[in-house]
Amino acid sequence: MTKIIFTFILTILFSCTGNTQNKKTYKVSKTTQEWKTLLTAKQYYILREAGTERQNSSSLNKNYEKGIYVCAGCKTPLYKSEHKYDSGSGWPAFDSAIKKNVELDIDYKIGYARTELKCNTCGGHLGHSFNDGPKQTTGKRHCVNGASLTFIKSNE
Repeated sequence: MTKIIFTFILTILFSCTGNTQNKKTYKVSKTTQEWKTLLTAKQYYILREAGTERQNSSSLNKNYEKGIYVCAGCKTPLYKSEHKYDSGSGWPAFDSAIKKNVELDIDYKIGYARTELKCNTCGGHLGHSFNDGPKQTTGKRHCVNGASLTFIKSNE
């Protein structure tokens, strides 16, 4: 009887390890402590724990100056100001990202599939993508947490 139980437990353990997802390796990788030292508490919560800031809480939501939006964690350029628009959602919105710098992933955290936006350099959570953006451009709305971004004003 003991052998049967032991074999059953081993079978369960080995079958579970086959179902684990492969984690992507990013160019910028830091320990939890390094991220906590580098980022504010709010930035850490959003970028590293996939949190969401309060609606209408980001000063970047109504920022329409010319410039570029970079990842607050690793400074990778993510969005150009020319692609920013007022979606009325209460979060900064863009109709497109800088090519290859924003990763699209699937997120099931609230019980159904959503398209998660991540920095392709450090894996930081940015927000989510929706198909209700401006139809005259891409039709996409990248709904981004302002705390995940740093704005660099253009010199023009």
